[in-house]
Formats: sequence, C-alpha cells, structure tokens
Amino acid sequence: MSKSFGAVRALSEVSIELFAGEAHALAGENGAGKSTLVKTLAGVHRPDEGEVLLDGRPVVFDGPAAARAAGVAVIYQEPTLFPDLSVTENIFLGRQPRARLGRIDRRAMREEAARLFSRLGVALDPDRPARGLSIADQQLVEIAKALSREARVLIMDEPTAALSGAEVARLFSVVKALREQGRAVLFISHRLDEIFELCRQVTTLRDGALVASEPLAGLTPGDLVRRMVGRDLGALYPKQPAPLGEVALTVHRLTREGVFTDVSFQVRRGEIVALAGLVGAGRTEVARAVFGIDRRDAGRVEVAGHALRPGSPSSAMAAGLALVPEDRRQQGLVMEMSIERNIGLTGLSALTRGAVISRAAERGRAVDWADRLRLKFARLGDPVGVLSGGNQQKVVLAKWLAIEPEVLIVDEPTRGIDIGTKAEVHRLLSELAGRGIAILMISSDLPEVLGMADRVLVMHEGRLTADIPREQATEESVMSAATGRAPEAAA
Repeated sequence: MSKSFGAVRALSEVSIELFAGEAHALAGENGAGKSTLVKTLAGVHRPDEGEVLLDGRPVVFDGPAAARAAGVAVIYQEPTLFPDLSVTENIFLGRQPRARLGRIDRRAMREEAARLFSRLGVALDPDRPARGLSIADQQLVEIAKALSREARVLIMDEPTAALSGAEVARLFSVVKALREQGRAVLFISHRLDEIFELCRQVTTLRDGALVASEPLAGLTPGDLVRRMVGRDLGALYPKQPAPLGEVALTVHRLTREGVFTDVSFQVRRGEIVALAGLVGAGRTEVARAVFGIDRRDAGRVEVAGHALRPGSPSSAMAAGLALVPEDRRQQGLVMEMSIERNIGLTGLSALTRGAVISRAAERGRAVDWADRLRLKFARLGDPVGVLSGGNQQKVVLAKWLAIEPEVLIVDEPTRGIDIGTKAEVHRLLSELAGRGIAILMISSDLPEVLGMADRVLVMHEGRLTADIPREQATEESVMSAATGRAPEAAA
C-alpha cells in the first residue's frame, strides 16, 4: 500500500504479511511510516494505492469500527478508558449483553470479563473502576476488549514504553498466550531486545519504504539497526571523558513527607550523574522538588553555591537550572504552538524589543538550534505536534539549552524515540558534559544508565541507597540497590 499527505509520501508500496499464531515486529525510526501503516490497518486512513487482504480476500475499512468488526484491534501505548466506569463496563461499552425486558445482563458481562482475564492468565478484578489502574492494567483491559470482539489481529504500538520490568514480563506472557490462541500480533517497539525475545519475523521501514521483511533468526541487533537507519550506528552510548569542574548542583537532605526522605547528592561541572531506581522510587519527584515545581518539607538546593528559593521554578531558571520533563507532550511543549515559538519560550526576555517579541530574533534562535540538534522538520512555523517523538524531544532540549544552563536535569531523555535519534541524544549529552554543563539524568533504561553515567545514584522507596562510580556500576549492583539490598545507604 501507498499513502501520501499532500506532498509528503508517508508510505511507498509497503507490503507486510501477518500469520495466525505469530508475533511479527514492525521496526523503523520515528517518521519511517510505522504509525501511518498502523492507522491504515486500523481503518483510520484509506490507502491511496494497494489493498488489505483478510484470509486472502480484499477488504475495505471505511473507518475504525469497520476494522474492529473485521477482527483488527489496536492496543495503543496510552489506552483511553472511561475512568468512572468499571473494567467490565469498559470492555463491553456499546454492546452490552441483554437479559429479559431488554435490561443489561450485568452478571453475564462480569462472568465473560472474568473468563477473558483467565484466558490471558492475569488477575484483574472485573468490578474495579478504571480510574487508578496502571498503564499496564489499562492495556490488559484493552486486550480483553479486543478478545471480546473476537479480534484475530492485534496491533501493539509501543506497549512497553511506560511499563516497569515486572509489567513488561507480564505483558510478554499475555502476548505468548495470544500466539498460542492463534492470534496474529503486530508488535512495535524501539527496544530491540523485546523484538528478538517475542517475535519470529520483522518488517523494517525507512523513509516510508519497505527495507526488508525477514525472519529474526540469524539477525543480530546490529543488522536490524543498519536496516533501520541505513548506516552503521557506531556507539549507541558515545560517552566521552570530560574534565570535572567545581560542584554545580548541591542537594542537601531534601525531604518531602511520604514521597522521599533525606536525599543528598552533588553534581560537578562536566559530570553526568544518573538517578536510577524502580518505578515509584521517587526519582522524578526529587527532580521536580529540586526545580521548584513541587514543594519540599525540608532540605536545601544550591546551584553554584547559591541557594534556590523553595517552590520557585523561576528562581531555579534564573540560577541556571533547566529541566527536561519525562512527559514532553503534556509538560515540555505547547503542542499547538509553532516549533520556533516553543524553542523561544524559555528565553522570552532575550527575544523582546520593548514589550514586543522580535520575530527575527525568535526565528534566528530556532534556526540555530534546529541546525545544532539536526532537527527534521518541514517549516519552523509548523505546530510542534506534527513532529515525530524524537524531534519533539529535540525541541524540548533546544528550548532549555538556548538559555545556556549551568545544570541540566533530563528525565527519561530517550523514552519512546527510535534508536538512531537515541544515539544522537546520547551524543548531545556527552558534548554538553564536555562543555562543562552538569547533567542529572533520570532513566529507567539500565543500559543507558551504565553507558552514559559517570556516577549512578540509586533510589529505593524514596531514599538513596547507593552512589556507584562508573567503573563499579553493573546491572547487578544497580538492581541490588534499587531493590533495597545495598549494604549501605548513600552518604
């Protein structure tokens, strides 16, 4: 199939075959055409050329409802459930079984929901409200919903991006159960280890075109990367040694009751310090308190020896502190604004002439940083929401780097972006450290932590449990501290 949006050719004669009882990976960088292919299979888009065949017969999906009726379901990275309805009500919304006199048969609904979860091998209460469910449990509800419709093709679009290790393992067991039940699964992930563990075949796209559709047996991760990016990637973690300068960030006995306690550490100029730990350990909450977004009950934060005013992001920014948040769409960008306006948001005072923003200065700053970060875009005046996830992340980085910070805090800097862009972000962080910027990096990606950090600070249940130098940091030492088994707490 082929699909164009104006002058942009998103898909060019792409073919893919999915078989019952098989997990098939779809790989490619951001902007390779994966999302367009998924939306076409889901009935959101109609192909300009080509066709979809189900059981060898051509089908035309006039919309998502037609695709679902034909047995094609999409499980998105962020499910959209009705929070005030129960799990069961979400599964059967709009097609509830009826009892006598046309009343909804709630008992039959509940029993069927329980049966679906039993088939998936998970324990989830059919009566509990959807509000408060983890992302992992929400995805299970979506999978159960698809099975209740007798879906034969399940498309999973980055399902593990926001999951913990235990949740990923549970999802994998569910996918394996789906394979055994004869479902065809199209699995999309930027994590190559997941692709090799779950899938038998892989289809790789690049720039909207088919590169290869082949068995994974015999391929290496390096082979797959070359197909995705069209070149040898080189080092994924291009960490270069940088001379360490004076202390740039000091956090002393920072406490927020019920969230984290007595957190102390320092970051020097030229140093990349990783804050590691399991989901819920308090890493992001510490970063938010350091930057002044959330209150702190005790402790102090200093940048270059100057104490920051509690609860004041503007004080943090004025002192040279920058924060790239985990959720770039909700907290890092204004999606309806242009690319150039987003880049200029942190430095409006430098872009104003009198009381008016200088468009020339704003455009100049955006052009400069777009070039430095190798941003891929059509026009700087386009809304930032049209960019791929990796390029959106670069815009958030550009916004903060433009103010030339002393300390850069980056929370999950490569979550949800492709492997080629991930290498570019790592290269950029290494370059920034080489220029003397102090970097505090929060990451759930253990290879990223080990590959990029000069030191690893590990948190467990709101406390620092280890401060591990690079040469001593291993998966075992970090995970031991993250699970509370470190022999000593960090000083």
